[in-house]
Amino acid sequence: MAAQPPPYIPGAARAAGGPARTQRARRGDLLVWWREIDRVLLFLVLALMAVGTVAVTAASPASARRLSTAAERLDDLHFLVLQLRWQVLGLLALFGASLLSREQARRAGVMLGGAMMVGLLLVFVPHIGVSVKGAHRWLNLGISLQPSEFLKPAFAITLAWILSWRLRDPRLPVMAICTAIMVVVGALLMAQPDFGSTILFASVWFVLMLLSGLSMKRIGVIAGGGLGFVVLAYMFYGNARNRIDSFLSGGNAFDQVDLASRTLLGGGWTGTGLWLGTRKLGLPEAHTDYIFSVVGEEFGLIACAVIVALYLAIVLRVLIRLVEEEDLFSTLAATGLIAQFGGQAFINILVNLQLFPSKGMTLPLISYGGSSTIALCLGIGFLLALTRRNPYLAKNPYPVPDPYAAQPPREAR
Repeated sequence: MAAQPPPYIPGAARAAGGPARTQRARRGDLLVWWREIDRVLLFLVLALMAVGTVAVTAASPASARRLSTAAERLDDLHFLVLQLRWQVLGLLALFGASLLSREQARRAGVMLGGAMMVGLLLVFVPHIGVSVKGAHRWLNLGISLQPSEFLKPAFAITLAWILSWRLRDPRLPVMAICTAIMVVVGALLMAQPDFGSTILFASVWFVLMLLSGLSMKRIGVIAGGGLGFVVLAYMFYGNARNRIDSFLSGGNAFDQVDLASRTLLGGGWTGTGLWLGTRKLGLPEAHTDYIFSVVGEEFGLIACAVIVALYLAIVLRVLIRLVEEEDLFSTLAATGLIAQFGGQAFINILVNLQLFPSKGMTLPLISYGGSSTIALCLGIGFLLALTRRNPYLAKNPYPVPDPYAAQPPREAR
């Protein structure tokens, strides 16, 4: 009788040594990754990034001309060329993170969170932190790096890891620890100041608290605290006060949110066509904060509806994937990541529709951005790693009978 070949174990051939075996092991690991990865989610994300490339192509001339000076004239496709470079780096981060195991993704997320907390502290150090438009948000490390963008995926993973400690010891004050982390992060963000990101981080924290069994009494306390935070921001943070006042008063003809709304509706259902829009030329940050309005003018409201549908499909796909998830950490981490991704998208869309005060927040994977694009792709990579499934274990073809199930009478057997 011929001997049966040993079962395939990912990474075993690499440990045994030899270039040929190492190459076969890598192919085997990639094959396992391709079988376990959520290919539907990956396709939706890549489709969204393709839409983003077209959107930046449409918005680039408006921003390039607006930022050109007498000394330096930017090419109309300046931001498109830069965005393509950022997208390549983002895809490398996405696929690299998606190859990680759950344990590796957890460790990477926690380490990234610690590093970015240090980065947020360094933002305020002279000669290291860079101030743009009155806000300290960037580190000058040869290239401009925004630590808060990379902290977003790490924040969700770190909180999920801490909340999962309760399985080991229910007496651990995991909610208090997560709340303390949120307070520190919020204080560092408001010191920049960055009111929009603070709201987004707090929303992710609140979602994870709810999933962890937050009581109704504490929900009421948090709601009151959130309202008090907004009141304090309105009283002591002039930028937030101006934006809230503008939103409540309905804006004016020169308000950027009103300009964005009129640009969005200017193309009708089918749009004016690529590079034929004129209202976008008066938009500030057409390639970042208000790119959704540029899409509406040049490609129409139907294209905007397609973008909204893509975001909804990504969020629903992840939630459906988590229905049968049994690991608490993976459930919490993936929920936090998709809450951050979807929340940022719909805040940006609501701002463009004049249904939410302006927040200075990009549209995920569509707006132009360096740190933003790479960090969002990294977060999607972590999400793909956390939702990997072995398709051969999804359904057991040989179910084990339940010994406690009711047995039929002997006469009926």
